[in-house]
Amino acid sequence: MADGRRVTSADVAREAGVSRATVSYVLNDSPHQKIPEATRQRVWDAAARLGYAPSAAARALRTGRSEIVLGLLPDWPIEHVLGRLIQQLTNAFAEDGLTFLVHSSAHPARPLRDIWKAMTPAAVLALQEFDDLEAEAMRAAGIEVVMGMHGSMQGELRPSLVSEQPIGALQARHLAAPHRRLGYAYPDLPGLDVLAQPRLDGVHKVCADLDLPEPDVRTVPLDAAGAAEVVKAWLAADPPVTGICAFNDNVALAVLAGLSQLGLRAPQDLAVIGVDDIPNASLAQPPLTTVVRDTDAIARGLARRVVDTLNGKQIPAEPLRDELMIRVRESA
Repeated sequence: MADGRRVTSADVAREAGVSRATVSYVLNDSPHQKIPEATRQRVWDAAARLGYAPSAAARALRTGRSEIVLGLLPDWPIEHVLGRLIQQLTNAFAEDGLTFLVHSSAHPARPLRDIWKAMTPAAVLALQEFDDLEAEAMRAAGIEVVMGMHGSMQGELRPSLVSEQPIGALQARHLAAPHRRLGYAYPDLPGLDVLAQPRLDGVHKVCADLDLPEPDVRTVPLDAAGAAEVVKAWLAADPPVTGICAFNDNVALAVLAGLSQLGLRAPQDLAVIGVDDIPNASLAQPPLTTVVRDTDAIARGLARRVVDTLNGKQIPAEPLRDELMIRVRESA
């Protein structure tokens, strides 16, 4: 306003020539209120002219619900794929009028309890499972939805919302026809076990189904010299490993670097397949074959399950539908 004070719903009511209750009903899209469309439009036009923005705190008091969804990030590297997922979750929640805020548990972050107590979000979405006692404390404090992307939800034993096992299975099936002994390139970061172990389980299952030897699992450091030592061990195995399912593209690129340091090349000496199709995958030498997943669909699915739970709807117990495909390049 011209005098610099904050525009209120009373100002909008005066501008539109209606009651404050009518303004509240219209701007909050209150159900079961029979307000003529012309009146609704007049209120929206008045709010737009005055630049009215409802107070988030007032809205939370009025509706009994915060508009914040707190995203809990584990101590993972925030790189291309995770950054993209955070942005897509932000967009998906915004479509339902919710604000997605993230908190990383990477040291020396403030304790999680300090964070959720300070904002009392409507929902908490953890990208991995979290402590049951912490989840119970959140619910006792009035947080309506406590959901884990890779773990329990509302204290129930449920399948992960996003399944990682099909990724490893797809990698193994892609390599299994020409390669009778597979290896698995495990990440050199314990915090990634929640993703890496199910992917490895998928590789194990395909090897068992196809009557192949169990995969040769080795941790691959993200440096060429360390990766070269792992490559040598795979090639010296009996029978030798000829195809590698890597946890993700970064680990796959380390395997390619290890091969290069030994004067070897994929796929002639060792075929390699990654996961995520990061920008550097197509620039590798040779370009990296990789599993691609639709992270936007995952983000929208996660947001929908949170919103549906907030609205009291039953949500499916099975994981989200995760469309996977392989981008075939020269490495495998």
